[in-house]
Amino acid sequence: MSPDRAVLERALERGEQEGGNVEFKERLSKDVHLTDGRRESLAAQLRHRVLSGDGEALYVVGVTDDGGLAGIEPGTFSESMDVLSLLAEEAGAHIDDVQTWGVGEDDERGIVGVAVVREGAVLETDDTHIVVGTAGHVDHGKSTLVGSLVTGQPDDGDGSTRGYLDVKPHEVERGLSADLSYAVYGFDDESGSVHMDNPHRKQDRARVVEEADRLVSFVDTVGHEPWLRTTIRGLVGQKLDYGLLTVAADDGPTKTTREHLGVLLATELPTMVAITKADLVDEERLREVEREVERLLREVDKTPLRVARHGVDAAVEEIGETVVPIVTTSAVSMDGLDTLDELFERLPKTAGDDGDFRMYVDRTYSVTGVGAVASGTIMAGEVEAGDELLLGPMPGGGWREVEVRSIEMHYHRVDEARAGRIVGIALKGVSESELSRGMALVPRESDPATVREFEADVMVLNHPTRIDDGYEPVVHVETISEAAVFHPADGQLLPGDAGHATVRFKFQPYLVEEGQRFVFREGQSKGVGTVTAVHRE
Repeated sequence: MSPDRAVLERALERGEQEGGNVEFKERLSKDVHLTDGRRESLAAQLRHRVLSGDGEALYVVGVTDDGGLAGIEPGTFSESMDVLSLLAEEAGAHIDDVQTWGVGEDDERGIVGVAVVREGAVLETDDTHIVVGTAGHVDHGKSTLVGSLVTGQPDDGDGSTRGYLDVKPHEVERGLSADLSYAVYGFDDESGSVHMDNPHRKQDRARVVEEADRLVSFVDTVGHEPWLRTTIRGLVGQKLDYGLLTVAADDGPTKTTREHLGVLLATELPTMVAITKADLVDEERLREVEREVERLLREVDKTPLRVARHGVDAAVEEIGETVVPIVTTSAVSMDGLDTLDELFERLPKTAGDDGDFRMYVDRTYSVTGVGAVASGTIMAGEVEAGDELLLGPMPGGGWREVEVRSIEMHYHRVDEARAGRIVGIALKGVSESELSRGMALVPRESDPATVREFEADVMVLNHPTRIDDGYEPVVHVETISEAAVFHPADGQLLPGDAGHATVRFKFQPYLVEEGQRFVFREGQSKGVGTVTAVHRE
């Protein structure tokens, strides 16, 4: 028996008892169980179960009154969870976790699930929450540094804390991150830092989100050159507040360091530099790398600010358009991590947006009993469970009407979330196979633009010769990564040139809006741009 299945078996063995905290339900229906009289009775029953379990109740759904495994269809199970959530809210509680299992023969398989209901309202998401994107050359200690920050644990010198972020088998085996990773820690007014014991446990992330008064989420990008596209997606496609560029003291700035710094600055993201692995070099080498970093920043018209010399107060006040703070760190000795902690605890939110809700899809997956889930960073506005939204553009250019079933933030179920939050939104009205990265979610009453072609001001950062009419790079805007055709206004653009161009997606339209920043690349060629006008279809 698997450990997960044991949760179900233990609940069935305990059974429904007077004064117990286990409740069996075959299904819950909005039409039947949310009528006035029935709703009040069921909410009172739920409250009794929660109090009997010292603040926790287990609802086993998909079973008969005597605990038989009946199993119900995924759609029926999802509706049952919606009803249970409403009953819990009325009883001053919330659903904290749901586990599901398939039962029955293959051609008639149904779902049985155990929902953990806990006392207290669901997490409010109006706390301060900053999102930091990491960048830097491969093996320069990005993931190790983040792993030590979020756990408060020193690295063993062999990447032990990096393992908290590398979760794919080939990443663990090679010690290289190949996709975006996410981590979170926080601060509270009483105990200071709120760390994760083990970031691999979703309950641990949820605990941090629940306990912390201020959250810091990391989008840990990829340092290896073949995955530069993924790094750009992480830096351009997320609602980031700050960038954190790592430079290893035993290696110094590299070509990739320069490229990642260029992307950070092209997106106008307030950025800081962490010189990592200080424990591996002597003082003379450390000073040499610090000078190299300072020279690199001055080459791109930025003012370096050594936090050790000028203090955290100056870094918090000055970081921005022209000033880049520098912190020297070691994840092994933990030197400098207290400085980063203080910075992250004090840095202000920068990416707020009070406009209408907008989220670009970054990842998609399907959850048994819940359905299709779109994951991404909310770029503007806020969203609540039950909201009616538009999803698209679909490949043909249209928009699909969908409904928000539920919202999760770092595995913690919430009723609402706002701009800057990294969330997973379960959607009713679409299958996971119809979702794709680059699609957008917007309010149903809005009139979103379906755009295949737009105008832009662009700058060529690197190109071996010149950009001619018909040039075809990949354009990265928000989470969109799509081949496009460039038509420079003057017929061509040389390296270092700034000019105007018409840009047309090759394969399908997207939601693109005036003022959005983007990066384009093709081989070693790279550039940045700003959307100045869109051509609606």
